[in-house]
Amino acid sequence: MEISATAVKELREKTGAGMMDCKRALAESNGDFEKAVTHLREKGLAAAAKKASRVASEGIVMSYIHGGGKVGVLLEVNCETDFVAKTDGFLSLVKDIAMHIAALSPQYVSRKEVSADETEKERQIYAAQARESGKPDHVIQKMVDGKVEKFYKDVCLLEQPFVKNPDVTIEKLVVDAIAKLGENISVRRFTRYKVGEGIEKKCEDFAKEVAAVQG
Repeated sequence: MEISATAVKELREKTGAGMMDCKRALAESNGDFEKAVTHLREKGLAAAAKKASRVASEGIVMSYIHGGGKVGVLLEVNCETDFVAKTDGFLSLVKDIAMHIAALSPQYVSRKEVSADETEKERQIYAAQARESGKPDHVIQKMVDGKVEKFYKDVCLLEQPFVKNPDVTIEKLVVDAIAKLGENISVRRFTRYKVGEGIEKKCEDFAKEVAAVQG
């Protein structure tokens, strides 16, 4: 069947794929636009998986300030070349991730950064809570496993639903960008600052120390 230039252009604008790839996807999908989109995304995700092993040593450190200067984020995201690091697509991705960090305050990039000790501590807490339900051990184990998975989703950036589109995780956002930009992309590290965070606790600890000395 004949594929119109307009359809190819529209598909390219939506997916970021090359013109010939878009034309081929439409032809293989018999002109069905949504099927062509799905085809290109599946192809892109497969290509992204192959790119994930490549070294990403370029990139950018971006600062993001939110809430009238009350919250700030420093974020490093890496790619393979300085050329891609300067593209609008890459910069938009990094800004979106920084904004997400400011809004949802993750503690780690991925679950690989969570220590075994912290995971075990959480597991013991969940187990104690589950035992209060009176459920049998095999059920408690499943309950604990489920809560540990939820813990990872709460504290690990890549596993959190994207604040602007909860149907997509940050990891999926990155994978889609890899497929679109054609390079490996990785979130390396971030720091989130909030005005006054931790000061109250330090004051309480100091007051206790003073009281102990005076007492």
